[in-house]
Amino acid sequence: MYQRVKEYIRRYHMLDGRDRVIAGVSGGADSICLLFMLIELSRESGFSVSAVHVHHGLRGDAADADAAFVKKLCGEQGVELRIFYEDVRGYAREKGLTQEEAGRNLRRENFLRVLEETGGTKIALAHHQNDNAETLIWNLCRGCGLRGLKGIAPAAGVWIRPLLCLKREEIESYLENRGISYCTDESNLTDDYTRNRIRNHVTPYLEQHVNSRAVLHMSETMEQMRLVGEFVEQEVKRYGDMCIRYRDEETEVSGRGRSGALVSGAVLYDAKFQQVPEALRGFVLQEMICRVAGRRKDIGNIHIKILEELLVKQVGRQVQLPYGVCARRCYEGIELFVLPPRESPGETEYELFGDMDEGTLHTCPVEARVFQRTADMVIFPENPYTKWFDYDIIKNTVKIRHREPGDYITIAKDGGTQKLKQYFINEKIPGSLRDKIWLAADGKHIMWIVGYRQNQKYQIAEKTRRILELKFYGGQDDGRKRQSDDFRSGGCEKD
Repeated sequence: MYQRVKEYIRRYHMLDGRDRVIAGVSGGADSICLLFMLIELSRESGFSVSAVHVHHGLRGDAADADAAFVKKLCGEQGVELRIFYEDVRGYAREKGLTQEEAGRNLRRENFLRVLEETGGTKIALAHHQNDNAETLIWNLCRGCGLRGLKGIAPAAGVWIRPLLCLKREEIESYLENRGISYCTDESNLTDDYTRNRIRNHVTPYLEQHVNSRAVLHMSETMEQMRLVGEFVEQEVKRYGDMCIRYRDEETEVSGRGRSGALVSGAVLYDAKFQQVPEALRGFVLQEMICRVAGRRKDIGNIHIKILEELLVKQVGRQVQLPYGVCARRCYEGIELFVLPPRESPGETEYELFGDMDEGTLHTCPVEARVFQRTADMVIFPENPYTKWFDYDIIKNTVKIRHREPGDYITIAKDGGTQKLKQYFINEKIPGSLRDKIWLAADGKHIMWIVGYRQNQKYQIAEKTRRILELKFYGGQDDGRKRQSDDFRSGGCEKD
């Protein structure tokens, strides 16, 4: 098994004798196996090994015991160790993430911190073939593109995963045969998380009742998809260079243009875009959005479809995309640009993910995104200026506007409604302020009185599949403070 790992590392050029490797060590079988493999390899190759353990603050005495075990083991092996104590639950609540997502983010932050502080060159993680198969199954079930079919990469930048050539059973057998102890995280045995349910039920069923080599075959398929993905990325770049001109290639605006980093904007030339094979067009559009936005997260098929629809609309039409990116139909095709910082609301109504007239996006006070809900997504934002809504029950294009006659809101779980005017009166909101309060509206049905109340009907439920996130003023209370100042100075007026 050691030789297989050694060959896998060589195949993907993960390590050489000059590296300073930082290993993520939780105390579980996978990470302990990784640590011992790296120690043995370092004796042959000459690279150095240190370890990082992140205490998530979730499992009480059990987590303390894991940290103590890792500290003792690293001391015995002469491996330098740093332990970080984090409040994963609080971080998840603050960022609107699941605890699993929060833990992953905090681990990565601490690994990168140690890498920078110590002059490290590689971060080694203990993912194996079962992890990869679980990731593939999860991605397929949630809906994914080509990237999701590639699974976990063996090596990407500073991140390496030397154990991706092994199954979980092989890792545990390796430790047992050598008398190496490890910790067992009891939370992994529960069905609290989607990944746990896949690990505990789906993968074992496939191996027992479909094919005993199911995990291996999925790993082999992901390897093939990685090769296909590399070819597609090359072709997307080639066709992108043909039909897209990035802003910093035409001006002196700083950016990274063809290198793939941040740019200030882009123009898609429709005539040349029509020469792109249909199978690659979506990839080309997605890459353009990601390059201008500077991020990939939450940019998906819905945004590609928006651009495709924009191409057949009249010149001057605009739509809003994630991260402050605006797309405008121009004579050449589509222009993408990043909106400048907003100063003060100058318009009274905006349509989210819909057509916008020239200039309206520059003052819109809200950011919006749509994403798939996962089964383990149980923590919702508590920020008064960030709200989630059940996207699937929205009947009309969501509008961000001020009050209109006939507006109403559902205020009770049993479906009871109240006219918006009556709500303002009951809450003693001054008349001078009522025309300034922003509303998110589905027709006349008010989904959210920003800074005050969210509609009961649109809240996330068990059946929710897609979520609309609205974030006003960047999720901060700037706007609310302005409204509060008006409230204090305006007295209690009537309509």
